[in-house]
Amino acid sequence: MIKIKNVSKIYTINKNNTVTALNNIDLNFKEGELIVLKGASGSGKSTILSLIAALSKPTTGEVIVDDKRISKLPDRFASLYRRENIGFIFQKYNLIPTLSVQKNILLPLVPSNPDEQEAQKKLEIVMKKFNISHKKDAIVRNLSGGEQQRVAIARAHINDPKIIIADEPTANLDEKLSIHFIEILKELKSTNKTIIVATHDPLFFDLDFVDKVIEVYNGNIVS
Repeated sequence: MIKIKNVSKIYTINKNNTVTALNNIDLNFKEGELIVLKGASGSGKSTILSLIAALSKPTTGEVIVDDKRISKLPDRFASLYRRENIGFIFQKYNLIPTLSVQKNILLPLVPSNPDEQEAQKKLEIVMKKFNISHKKDAIVRNLSGGEQQRVAIARAHINDPKIIIADEPTANLDEKLSIHFIEILKELKSTNKTIIVATHDPLFFDLDFVDKVIEVYNGNIVS
């Protein structure tokens, strides 16, 4: 489903200073797999996620998703690709703190201008699925970390994306909430979502439902 072929990503800081975030890497992910990218901060994990999501383009090489070369998409088409295919779960949730739970969850639907009845149906399904219905009208900044995480997961799921991308999703959670998040991931995997998690949390490294654990070090794939 996802092919990363001979990809390098080089950032130019100034005329005499460049940083190689990824160094000629190759990766293949199948539909329905749960992949864990492990490595320290700055190793290149988040760069891989940004390329799969078409948030950035490789300096060299190709990123192919469902036989489509997304690495060369113009910005307008990259945005459409993300909206139709990608659900994001961020380390710091990226919620709008002054809006309610339901308004945050509905945000990914805004660009497609859906019918209000259809949007409400989708909202009810994901809020029930991730146990946040009782907080529907609560302002996000008043929620606990675990509740905000569930809102973020519901938002990532509302468009029923093929691919779920999670960047350090448990970095702000205690162990109990991290384990609960992992249980949610297991449930999502059972629905044949392709899930890619970038983390250095050891809780992820020995899970029996993870298909691959890939170590990234200084922009290289080492395992």
